[in-house]
Amino acid sequence: MVHTETSELTGSKTFLTQEAFLQEWLGHRRLTRKVIEAFPEDKLFSFSVGGMRTFAALAMEIIRMGAPGLRGIVTRKWQTMEEVEQEYPTPPTKKDLLDLWDQTTAAIVELWPQISAERLQETDKVFGLYEGKVYWSILYFVDNEIHHRAQGFVYLRALGIEPPPFWDRY
Repeated sequence: MVHTETSELTGSKTFLTQEAFLQEWLGHRRLTRKVIEAFPEDKLFSFSVGGMRTFAALAMEIIRMGAPGLRGIVTRKWQTMEEVEQEYPTPPTKKDLLDLWDQTTAAIVELWPQISAERLQETDKVFGLYEGKVYWSILYFVDNEIHHRAQGFVYLRALGIEPPPFWDRY
C-alpha cells in the first residue's frame, strides 16, 4: 500500500467525525472488556500460548496506551512507558483489572473532546518514543487493542471457552 500524504487525507469531505471515531473506539473497548470477563480468574493472569504474554499483561498494555496516550496528546507532556507502568501497575484480580479498564475508559471519554482537529494533524513524539501525526498514534492505540484482543480470542479457544462474537461491540 502506498502511504497517502496528510493533505490527501484531510480534504473538505469528512468520512468520520471525531465523535463517531470515539464511539467506534469505545465499541472496541466494550468488546475487549467482554474478553477480559470471559477469562477464568486464574487463567487471565497465567495462561499463554507459544510463549506470548498472558491476557492480563496484554490488557495492561492496552490500558497503558489509551488514557495515558490521550493525556499526552492533550497536555503535550509525555510520560515515559516506565512512568506509565508505575502509574498503572498490574492489578492482582480480574475485578480490579476490570475496574481499572473502566476507569481508563472514562478517562478516554473525558479527554477526547479536548483534542482539536488541528491537533490531530500535528506531529508529536508519543511517550517520547514514536514520532508521527497525532491521528496516526490514536489509530495505533486502537489497532494495538484489536491485535491483542485477537490474541485473547485464541487463548479463550485454547481454553475451550467460546469468545464473545468479534462483531458485537455493544
